[in-house]
Amino acid sequence: MDKPQRTKAVNGPGTPSLIRSFEHLGRGDVGLVGGKNSSLGEMISNLAAEGIAVPPGFATTSQAYWQYIDANGIREEIHTLIAEWQTGNANLPETGQAVRRLFLRGTWPTDAATAIKRGYQDLSAKAGIDDLRVAVRSSATAEDLPDASFAGQLDSYLNISGKESVLDACRRCYASLFTDRAISYRQVKGFDHMSIALSVGVQRMVRSDASGSGVMFSIDTESGFDKIVLINAAWGLGENIVQGTVNPDEYQVFKPLLDNANLVPIIQKKRGDKAIKMVFGRGHTPTRNVPTSKAERAAFVLSDDEILQLGRWACTIEKHYGCPMDMEWAKDGITGELFIVQARPETVHSRHDAAVLKTYDVGKKGRVLITGLSIGDAAVSGRLCLIENARDIAKFVDGSILATGTTDPDWVPIMKRAAAIITDHGGRTSHAAIVSRELGVPAVVGTGNATYVLHTGQDVTVSCAEGDTGFVYEGISDITTTTVNLTELPAVRTNIMLNLANPAAAYRWWRLPADGIGLARMEFVVTNSIQIHPMALVHFDRLRDEKAREEIARLTAGYEHKPDFFVDKLAHGLAALCATVYPRLAIIRMSDFKTNEYAGLIGGAEFEPSEENPMLGFRGASRYYSPRYREGFALECRAIKQLREVMGFTNAVVMIPFCRTVGEAKQVLAVMAENGLRRGDEGLQVYVMCEIPSNVILAAGFAEHFDGFSIGSNDLTQLTLGVDRDSAELAGLFDEQDEAVKWMIAHVISVAREKGCKIGLCGQAPSDHPEFARFLVEAGIDSISVSPDSFLAVKRHVVDAEGVVDAKG
Repeated sequence: MDKPQRTKAVNGPGTPSLIRSFEHLGRGDVGLVGGKNSSLGEMISNLAAEGIAVPPGFATTSQAYWQYIDANGIREEIHTLIAEWQTGNANLPETGQAVRRLFLRGTWPTDAATAIKRGYQDLSAKAGIDDLRVAVRSSATAEDLPDASFAGQLDSYLNISGKESVLDACRRCYASLFTDRAISYRQVKGFDHMSIALSVGVQRMVRSDASGSGVMFSIDTESGFDKIVLINAAWGLGENIVQGTVNPDEYQVFKPLLDNANLVPIIQKKRGDKAIKMVFGRGHTPTRNVPTSKAERAAFVLSDDEILQLGRWACTIEKHYGCPMDMEWAKDGITGELFIVQARPETVHSRHDAAVLKTYDVGKKGRVLITGLSIGDAAVSGRLCLIENARDIAKFVDGSILATGTTDPDWVPIMKRAAAIITDHGGRTSHAAIVSRELGVPAVVGTGNATYVLHTGQDVTVSCAEGDTGFVYEGISDITTTTVNLTELPAVRTNIMLNLANPAAAYRWWRLPADGIGLARMEFVVTNSIQIHPMALVHFDRLRDEKAREEIARLTAGYEHKPDFFVDKLAHGLAALCATVYPRLAIIRMSDFKTNEYAGLIGGAEFEPSEENPMLGFRGASRYYSPRYREGFALECRAIKQLREVMGFTNAVVMIPFCRTVGEAKQVLAVMAENGLRRGDEGLQVYVMCEIPSNVILAAGFAEHFDGFSIGSNDLTQLTLGVDRDSAELAGLFDEQDEAVKWMIAHVISVAREKGCKIGLCGQAPSDHPEFARFLVEAGIDSISVSPDSFLAVKRHVVDAEGVVDAKG
């Protein structure tokens, strides 16, 4: 590893060597002013013309740091104290305290003090304010490197005003280079403690105390999915988000569609509780935390326009730096302006080999104890160690799973010795999340009640392998790991697509070279993200179930018109699926609940009939034009329209399930047209599930009204053989490879090809049975859609099948 070198300051135009205005700095000045300050200068110098707003300021140079050390004669004392600790003759707390005391007792050399005061006076004068409020931040010459973020290691001081206060804050920043956590981190990373200098950035304060602030990444922090911007937001100054003491709002923006000013490609808006906010303090206390109001907790920090603006800025900054970026932003509550206050390279996924896919599968899951946000994509089992206070860190047992309220940099020494981490508080950009990613330790953060529910000595499994939600299961589970080199996968003519349902887990599969999504199940989004029967939202005022009314009111808080809740949540959930494969097709099956399943949704019992055999009853297409559900289907159509026309996901294809007759097909298409979804308009394609023998027998008639078929092999087998697929007694008769079923499949493929319709199959048989994959390839199928964990097996089976077909000529 190249060690940072002491660098002599080079004067900018009219700038003393001990300080340097941001506008005279660039990213090549890391050795002079550290990673944070050089990056601020880079953006001010090069990105202002692109509309990126960065508050002005100046930085002390590394020369000022070394001058302070030598003027106070403490260089050798620091070296001796660190050497004593490294040889085991002193403990870390004593060493850190002794070195910090050297800095804090020191006095400023006259020329350094004069330069800092002059820089502060100039900054105040340009703002037209006496004693301007500033942020004073540490910036080390080894900070924000590709393999070391130094996240939260060094101190920052907000709302500082007055020349003497600025000097004192700068002195405390110098001392923070030798906090216990910073010393420990450098030792782990192999840095020479005496070769790193510290610069201090003095930057005009953004009045985010009167508004909000946060963190954003130009990449998904967990999966490395490179087509989204992740934004966290909370009220007040940004320290609470970084420290993980608040659960923030979370927004996701789809980067490829941001250039179109007519679109709103926000694919997730998740409201955090934001229980506290940091504001300006009084007297000698620069900042303080206060509770947020109920209105603030219920509201989003950012408007859609502000989310999009930050998303575009993230793309601009990423393009300029040529790598994924980790940024901090703030909104001025007085002027309403947005600012970028920090930008650094992302340090985790930028080092991963994108060609290697590693997945984890958790088997024999115990009872779910708690859930939170998943950090990373791994899973581990082990013994729990609950530590609620940093002063009890010494009680931590190496290799155990750490559970605590929140972490700050003081916790790093034990975080790196933990098998996994669980916290009560924090979002994806909290200290616990950032450090866990860098250390490669899975974490579940923001659980809310981990320290209440869990206890030391408990055996648990921490799973971050199931999407955005992290699970803590009771007991020791079976965990299997699979690693695949994606560059070794051969090309095939038959499209291999994915069956996906869970938007929260979709990003983990973005590296698979899939040809799109062959089946996106709308029901999963409804069940997990919405939970409410659509007709209960349409007719909320007439609901008789008081408990259901209360639950719906809670879930839809913030929505004046309750059906809008269904439309928004469904559109956002489907957008995450479409984003994973964009611009390749994502075939979305409209709702296919059975009546008993619909009745299980909140408020659903009042709108559903009771059926003896729901599998063959009021499901699929028959619902869409029925007075019983027509208004609910209209909400589904509105969500698809929002997905395609407002958000821009024109790769979304609509698919109609369980369409029994050609006449029914016409009725459904007519209802869709009434709701703004007309086949062919704006390139809209409409497919039909082929899962009923009538779909095969009258395939030519269905082909007149649809752009494609998707064979549902489970239902088609059930209805061809007359076998209830859920019957244990008849399990031996349920066979997708039965000659009658294969005749059905081959026949509909033949008709579809004759009529110029696309046709695919959704099901597991091609992965379980290589000969079935060969049958489909020989029949001329266009695509095979399978679950992600079967993708590689099916790909290999199709390679073999195409080889056989080619050999036959």
